[in-house]
Amino acid sequence: MARPKCQRRIRFSPQAVYFKPRGIPITLLEEVELELDELEALRLADYRKLYQDEAATKMGVSRATFGRILEQARSKISDALVNGKALRINGDDSVKAQSREFICSACKQTWLLPFGTGKPEQCPECKSTKIHRTDRNRGGQADGGRRIRRRICCGGSNDRE
Repeated sequence: MARPKCQRRIRFSPQAVYFKPRGIPITLLEEVELELDELEALRLADYRKLYQDEAATKMGVSRATFGRILEQARSKISDALVNGKALRINGDDSVKAQSREFICSACKQTWLLPFGTGKPEQCPECKSTKIHRTDRNRGGQADGGRRIRRRICCGGSNDRE
C-alpha cells in the first residue's frame, strides 16, 4: 500500500482551470490533469523565481519532494503543449477545505492561507492592503461562516441580531 500524501500548503487558486488548443473541438482532445500542488510548484519555481529550498518551505514539503512535484508538473505541461492535449487543473478539496482564500482588490491576485493564521496584512504580489476573503471556503458553518447570535425574547422566539 502506498504511503499517504503529506499535506501541502497551496496559496494560490487559479482563475481558469481548463486550457485547450484553439480550433480543435473539446470532444476530440485528450486531457492531461495537473494537480493543484503541481501548479503551486510551477508558480513558486518558474513564475515567482524562488529557489527550490525556499519554495519547498512555503509548500510545507521537503526539497526533494518539491523537486519531484515540479518535475511531474513540467512533464505534464510539456505533454499537453507538444502533443496538442487539453490541460485540466484538478483542485484537491482536502487542501482547499483547510484553507482560506483571499483576493486583492488592487491587482485581483488570489491566494490560499491555512486556517488559524489570521488575516494577511498585505497582498503578496503588489503589497496592497486592500485585501479580503472570497466567498469560497468561508468557514464550516451552513450560513457561510457568519456566526449568528440568538437572543430569546419575551415570547421565546429566536431573533437574529
